[in-house]
Amino acid sequence: MKVKDVIGALERFAPLALQDSFDNAGLQVGLPEVEVTGALLCLDVTEEVMEEAVTGGYNLVVSHHPLIFKGCKSITGKDVVERCILTAIKHNVAVYSAHTNLDNAPGGVNFKIAGKIGLEDVRVLEPKEGPWNGEAGEGVIGELSQAETEPAFLHRMKEVFSAGCVRHSRLTGRKIKRVALCGGASAYLLPVAVRQKADVFLTGEVKYHEYFNVEGTGMLLAEIGHYESEQYTKELLYTFLRETFPGLAVRLSRVNTNPVNYLL
Repeated sequence: MKVKDVIGALERFAPLALQDSFDNAGLQVGLPEVEVTGALLCLDVTEEVMEEAVTGGYNLVVSHHPLIFKGCKSITGKDVVERCILTAIKHNVAVYSAHTNLDNAPGGVNFKIAGKIGLEDVRVLEPKEGPWNGEAGEGVIGELSQAETEPAFLHRMKEVFSAGCVRHSRLTGRKIKRVALCGGASAYLLPVAVRQKADVFLTGEVKYHEYFNVEGTGMLLAEIGHYESEQYTKELLYTFLRETFPGLAVRLSRVNTNPVNYLL
């Protein structure tokens, strides 16, 4: 089995055509024709992750966030990205990233998040135009089997995502039944969630002034952390690769790449 075989399967699940215009998903470093010894799955590519891959004998790293997001004009080892590239080249480790294409894919990242919090009748929040028949796009929306009070819902989100804290807008006093969500920094989808009459919009990262946009809507806004919201992407990739390639050695990285720490 070659790197290109794994990439082909990943891109049938999450086609690169689904990625947002700003993104840089796909093969970041490495040669498609190399035989795969094993795949290490991570959210972010860091020096610790690359060391884990090298010492563990995994010559393919599959990440969610792209290692190379902006253009590199030189590779001299002056920052983390360049040092990871140098390590990958030196040890013949391929790096592949499935980012917004995996976010937007049917059954992708946001469907995984919905499953974690027990949503039913899950559908795409903002469908993408094109030949996807409404099955691909940004965010998802669904219903809880039983309505919850806002405090109960927020406490449960803190537990489900092991969040250091959960930031939220002013409580509305309404019960939470219809939940809209999108992992990462996705507050731009707030108007869509309001139009679809969600009781809460759950996301990973919200800017200060974006909290004002929910006032007067009757909807709760909840922020659980960027890493926390997308951490289960590794599980999604693991399940897909194990089912697609039963003989492939696949492992979830043991490195916690969350750069945000909390003073408890």
